[in-house]
Amino acid sequence: MSKTPRILHLHSTFDAGGKELRNVRLINEWGKEVSHAIVSGDLEKRGAARLIGKKAKVSWPKFPSLQGKPTPGRLVALAKAMAGYDLVCTYNWGAINAVMAHTVFADAFELPPLVHHEDGFNEDEVKRLKKRRNWFRKIALGRTAALVVPSTTLEDIALNVWDQPRTRVRRIPNGIDTRAFAAPPKRDILPRLVKHKDEYWIGTLAGLRQVKQLDVMVRAMDRLPFDWQLVIVGEGPEREALLAEAERVGVEDRVHLPGFVDQPSRLVGLFDIFALSSHSEQFPLSLVEAMAAGLPVVAPRVGDIGSMVSSDNGPALVDPIKTEEDEKAFAKSLFRLAADPAMRKRVGQANKEKAREEFDERRMIERYRALYWGLMQKYPRSQ
Repeated sequence: MSKTPRILHLHSTFDAGGKELRNVRLINEWGKEVSHAIVSGDLEKRGAARLIGKKAKVSWPKFPSLQGKPTPGRLVALAKAMAGYDLVCTYNWGAINAVMAHTVFADAFELPPLVHHEDGFNEDEVKRLKKRRNWFRKIALGRTAALVVPSTTLEDIALNVWDQPRTRVRRIPNGIDTRAFAAPPKRDILPRLVKHKDEYWIGTLAGLRQVKQLDVMVRAMDRLPFDWQLVIVGEGPEREALLAEAERVGVEDRVHLPGFVDQPSRLVGLFDIFALSSHSEQFPLSLVEAMAAGLPVVAPRVGDIGSMVSSDNGPALVDPIKTEEDEKAFAKSLFRLAADPAMRKRVGQANKEKAREEFDERRMIERYRALYWGLMQKYPRSQ
């Protein structure tokens, strides 16, 4: 391992999603102790970069495209570009070509160990994993030092669908600074939106993408009392469609899309109920943030959500939202919590206690450090 370890991070995009925010948190934690090189396959999507602290040592090297058919020439170019680092970290399907290049050419180019991270799936694999991709993953992951997943669902897929050995798969649940979410937020923290004392907020933190099914939340507002507002914090391509749906339903005055917020700990406590409506989730970090802020949660039982929330919160969860009847059940669960302040308080407190006990970031950071440093010391780069 170099005196100052050099870690290469390969992302298809570096917008502020769950995996990127976790990556930034680790980078900031280790400060000048590590030198990080970050690649975003889409140079226009690097929104998480602005959250990297000033003390961090970060570069943005030129790198061959991560996309395209895995031809021998492309794989060779990717392999050559990974040489000279102490560790390579790849993220999700968008970086799988680099994983394949490493497996094929690790010996030829004396490449460092590679850790692949899988946090979930794109819209095109929400309903069913693609057989060709499963086959490709099995081969590409053949020589990775470790495959990191945050959820039991992904752990099961890694072991039983991608046929990865138990010794390679590491489940490291996402964690946050849970105590940062306990401070009372300011009512005017959002631009052009103030929470009034006589109103209540259903809130969510999500990229405005189809897989999040945020239109389900918009339609649910038509079934809720008029003193309840919906606040969807995030950016994405579905923004105009969501605003149009709110207008169609007649709730445009109660649906707010204030954009991205880089410090959710200053905001989440303004919500009275946290909601998710996604087709697919694994271990949503926003859910942990909501729990740490002491919020009750309404969400479908997808990914690890059912095991993440407290037992008190279990009855507020619903089946995956696929039909109009599922939508009604989702809206009904929101209504029940909206009508019962005592229940909201009790469930929220149970969630806060569980978040602090199980999902604090210190445990996550320690496990990533043990994994990364252990591999870099086991396979030191020749000087």
